[in-house]
Amino acid sequence: MKRTRTEICEITYIDRKKVSSVMKKMKPETTMQQLAETFKVLGDPTRTKIIFALSQEELCVCDIANLLGATKSAVSHQLRILRNMRLVKYRKEGKMVFYSLDDEHIKNLFNECLRHVEEEGRV
Repeated sequence: MKRTRTEICEITYIDRKKVSSVMKKMKPETTMQQLAETFKVLGDPTRTKIIFALSQEELCVCDIANLLGATKSAVSHQLRILRNMRLVKYRKEGKMVFYSLDDEHIKNLFNECLRHVEEEGRV
């Protein structure tokens, strides 16, 4: 995207008070890296669909595969990635394994992003 004159400052001025205030609140590099990795994982449409589905119901791999029209193996692979990022968790009941979102933070994050996209007319 080409920048126009209205998108950037025409002079260089640094508000040291604001910069200092934000600098004091800046999170450690490892935290920011982990946050970026979380968003990267959520950047995949298949994983986004899985997160949406699990925000609605606790589901087993077979349910998710059926919903997405994918194989159990493909869904298991995506769930493993989501589980490694602590976005989903599972519980075993007999021979069944049920997945759900790891906690309310994930549901809230996803719902806020979804609301942002829908309200801004990005769909």
